[in-house]
Amino acid sequence: MSNRENIMYQKKKKGENIKGPVSRRLTVLRSQLSPDSSSSAMASEKEAALAAAPSDAPTIFDKIIKKEIPANVVYEDDKVLAFRDIAPQAPTHILIIPKVRDGLTGLSKAEERHFEILGCLLYTAKLVAKQEGLEDGFRVVINDGPQGCQSVYHIHVHLLGGRQMNWPPG
Repeated sequence: MSNRENIMYQKKKKGENIKGPVSRRLTVLRSQLSPDSSSSAMASEKEAALAAAPSDAPTIFDKIIKKEIPANVVYEDDKVLAFRDIAPQAPTHILIIPKVRDGLTGLSKAEERHFEILGCLLYTAKLVAKQEGLEDGFRVVINDGPQGCQSVYHIHVHLLGGRQMNWPPG
């Protein structure tokens, strides 16, 4: 753990307000989840996930796909888009999303018709991991639902690497 990561971890552990990428992510999530309400600040990703709800409205990821919101894209093809997370939880933290949601808001909503895109997301994780030099290993995570800490209801894969992962997670 770098010195900066350690400081961020200690602040988070003490419940202190953390400025920077985490605050920016929560601000973006807040604006997506309740664009008319900026009065109550969410203190964590967990609160953002608990406040989120599946909807047919465009998600922040739909806006990234349409280039309405900038992202640091590391991979793109006709089916998927991969970009760096704005609040990384590891030295390498990349989100991989399908370009078409097709009702696939989370893994628990997957149907047989989603078989191909689910495989494509995982294969893309492997390609991006290689591209990012994660030959010593990496972790793939799919959060699902409020208790799984899903804050954006557009299925997405987290690719994490560049440090030793711990077990059990979260």
